[in-house]
Amino acid sequence: MNLPNFLALIRIILAPILFVLVTNINKINIDYNWHISWLNYYAALIFTIASITDFFDGYIARMWNQKTLLGEILDPLADKMLTLAAFLGLMLLGRVEAILVYFILVREFFITGLRVMIVADGLKVAASMSGKIKTTFQMLAIGFLLMDWWGANYLFYLCFFFTIYSGIEYVISYARVLKCSR
Repeated sequence: MNLPNFLALIRIILAPILFVLVTNINKINIDYNWHISWLNYYAALIFTIASITDFFDGYIARMWNQKTLLGEILDPLADKMLTLAAFLGLMLLGRVEAILVYFILVREFFITGLRVMIVADGLKVAASMSGKIKTTFQMLAIGFLLMDWWGANYLFYLCFFFTIYSGIEYVISYARVLKCSR
């Protein structure tokens, strides 16, 4: 177990904590008389900490040459668990549209499945710029939506666009790599 894999495990642990908090914001507000904006900020803080672990696990793995097969599988899994927790929680709160969350999650799981196949085949498909833009907009949109800030829905629609676009781009890249390897 190296540090990048440990950071991915932290993200895996924070994802259900985020989900439980987000899906119970209204109940906690009523039962314990906590102001809803503070609960929104606590959820955003958990998400931010988890997002920071995502940045650092990749950075440390590259800089300290600690890339592992476990990390190649664990990192995207942790990312998907975090986005799943956030988007489903936000959907249940009524802050995002269910149909868009459905398509985002289908894309995320489909691409994760492709990545597992790529790793199993010993192939490499480099992360694209659109994938990095997608991740940035997902993190911004989730953060703004969790805090219930103005403009969150605009960020969410940009997030949706880049999520679908980068998924299509990834499938095309995988097809090219697969074609060249045969």
